[in-house]
Amino acid sequence: MCGAGVLFLLPSLLEQGLLKTSDVYSLPSKHYYGLESVVLTLSFMALGRIKNPEQLKQCKPGELGKIIGLDRIPEVRCLRNKIKLLTDQQKATKLNNLLIDHWYAQNHQDASFMYIDGHQRIYYGHKANLPVKYISRQKLCLSATTEYWVNDATGMPVMMVMGQLTEKLQTAIETYIIPQMQQTNLLVSGSPPEQNIPQCTFIFDREAYEPAFFQKLWDTYRIAVITYRKNVKDSWDENSFNTTETKVLEQAVTMSICEQQTELGGYTFREIRRLSKGGHQTAIITTHPTLDIAEIAGRMFGRWIQENFFKYLIHDYDFDKMIQFGIEHIDPEQQVVNPQYRKINNRLKKLREKKQRMEAKFYPLAQLVMEQHIEQIPAIIHKQAEYKEILDKYQQQESELINLRKQYPPKITLKQMPDQTRYNKLKTESKLLINVIKMICYRAESAVASLIAPNLSREKEEKRMVVKQIIANNADLIPDYINKTLTVKLHSLSAPRFNLAAHQVAILLNQTQTIFPGTDLRMIFNTTANSDCEG
Repeated sequence: MCGAGVLFLLPSLLEQGLLKTSDVYSLPSKHYYGLESVVLTLSFMALGRIKNPEQLKQCKPGELGKIIGLDRIPEVRCLRNKIKLLTDQQKATKLNNLLIDHWYAQNHQDASFMYIDGHQRIYYGHKANLPVKYISRQKLCLSATTEYWVNDATGMPVMMVMGQLTEKLQTAIETYIIPQMQQTNLLVSGSPPEQNIPQCTFIFDREAYEPAFFQKLWDTYRIAVITYRKNVKDSWDENSFNTTETKVLEQAVTMSICEQQTELGGYTFREIRRLSKGGHQTAIITTHPTLDIAEIAGRMFGRWIQENFFKYLIHDYDFDKMIQFGIEHIDPEQQVVNPQYRKINNRLKKLREKKQRMEAKFYPLAQLVMEQHIEQIPAIIHKQAEYKEILDKYQQQESELINLRKQYPPKITLKQMPDQTRYNKLKTESKLLINVIKMICYRAESAVASLIAPNLSREKEEKRMVVKQIIANNADLIPDYINKTLTVKLHSLSAPRFNLAAHQVAILLNQTQTIFPGTDLRMIFNTTANSDCEG
């Protein structure tokens, strides 16, 4: 069967809670494609890099249908209707919370550190009026929606919340992320525990920097933070730094670090600095009272694990794909920055930049007059007059813009905006649902990659590549209804060492005793290169 190698990931998908969707969602029993079939189709599409339902037109429906246990996969319109039936139930967040309790039911160690960051999803359409945001990867200001992602200490996705307008990361943490975490076993709701041990530690960049906010997280929720310090102007004595070994992204790293107490905004924090070979000092602050400074530095500099996650999902899972067309309205009482006020403010900022550049040319001429020969003084005075005339013009324009800006309030409610430009948002529920399914798929793919890794000489470079090769590879499906088994025999991969790795994974998968969803058939995994996996 074409692409039947994806079934090698089915045990991991089930282990990650794929079928817990049935605890949350439902579809009419008279439908030919039930909930299990739809969820399996969506997850196999994500793993097979089929990035939208329209691409199913280029696939063999009968071949893919046998992979989900039916005669064919849903047709494009049918699948979109199923997605709409699921999204209309508005239960994506409930499913995400259920999965969080499943993922961290036994071991909270990976969940004790959470990386939080925003991802800008660019909008190229014309129906929605979205706020303009700065897109760092393109160095442009574009219409976009912000998704705020939470990943655990190993980089695995935990949850995602959708911003509505131009919320800062600080607002998203307090308004969206913490309340949702309190609905799971990650955080205790209500009064925080009194002991000096944090429930969780948030790690993020300078976007959410504010000392009062850090202290509030600790006092209100007993959540510690680790982040970079802003506006560092002093330097510590280089003799106070000690060489320490720590781990950054599972790799041993030696760095020179030092810790001191520091006061910011009236609050006391632990500050850790790393001294680079060039003499630069990178400052980190934390509210965690007991964590070792080597681990603090390792966790902070390991923040790139979340950036790597974003990069991988954008490239392989079509992370930014719009799932459902349409817009939704936002609470009309919600306050936003007045677009007119912002526009004038931006003009004023650019004018002041021009004025400062002109002043940098004008003021040194006074000193130049005293130093130059008398014959050159008239030319300098003439140039001074030219610059002064331009500065007076800039000063007049600045005063006009300041007076014009006073006519507009800095913030207004959405209902005060004109109908044509009033902000709204894209449909979010379908994106939330598909993102949850992609979380499950990414976790399943990572789990199989970790099983393959010990069998590869260059595990870091090859483990995910081999998993993708298994997913895309053909396999024979051999059902045995007498012995109640379903044998999945993977065809040969591109290199003997990859076949050996796949053979070892098949042995481990057979120990899971996985039952194919909707049947009583026990799955047996095998490879054509090696046929003794079952034992």
